[in-house]
Amino acid sequence: MANEQTRAAIRYVAIGDSFTEGVGDELPDGSVRGWADLVAQGLADAIGEPIQYANLAIRGRLLGPIVAEQLEPALALEPTLLSFNGGGNDMLRPGTDIPSIVARTESVLRRVLDAGTEPILLAGADPTAGLPRGARVRAKGDALTAAAGALTERLGVRFCDNWNDPVLRRREYWSEDRLHLGPVGHHRVAWNVLRSLGRPAPADWSIDADPRPAPTRSEQLRYAREHVLPWLGRRLTGRSSGDGRTAKHPRWEWIEPRG
Repeated sequence: MANEQTRAAIRYVAIGDSFTEGVGDELPDGSVRGWADLVAQGLADAIGEPIQYANLAIRGRLLGPIVAEQLEPALALEPTLLSFNGGGNDMLRPGTDIPSIVARTESVLRRVLDAGTEPILLAGADPTAGLPRGARVRAKGDALTAAAGALTERLGVRFCDNWNDPVLRRREYWSEDRLHLGPVGHHRVAWNVLRSLGRPAPADWSIDADPRPAPTRSEQLRYAREHVLPWLGRRLTGRSSGDGRTAKHPRWEWIEPRG
């Protein structure tokens, strides 16, 4: 284990919502892993030495709270690399203000650059094939992703576009709630991120999944009962899946290279 007083060459912090927290990639003990954890391990493996990793993301957060609650604590850790994703929960609500999301995203990226940290902006994967009225959300996601790509090109910032990854749209990459990626989906996003960073992904990762048949009528009804109705209930009562939750890795964790 690396000395607690040393600073690793790579100090990676992730901010965002459930996508970045890792929901859908649950471990046997009930905790979640997710693509950001996998990226941290991939970075350590790629350079052959320990890195430091923190993850401040909390499920259910809209873009505003992500920025207000996570950005400055993340920068206070003095990271060398910061991944940012936000706006997915905003898109699921009516009246999404795409220009406002893009403007706030630009302010985040500029703040990170001003702090001397390298940012990487992520577009989340596209879940809309499995969602009720998914076409409306896809139109928002298409517009937001196009704007994000143009923004990062203008700022000279790395951009990992998972939204337009056609493989990630397939149902076998998603968890039962169809809103969060499953384990293989998180592995594929991590592979995309490492590629965007110019790093190789571990050779033992599985990023391919066997096709999953279309759901039957009874499966659709069960899905609505177990996932859609509870989600609508939270929206109507102003609750969030992240209420009362805190970040899983708010301080530096040392990630050792494997092998």
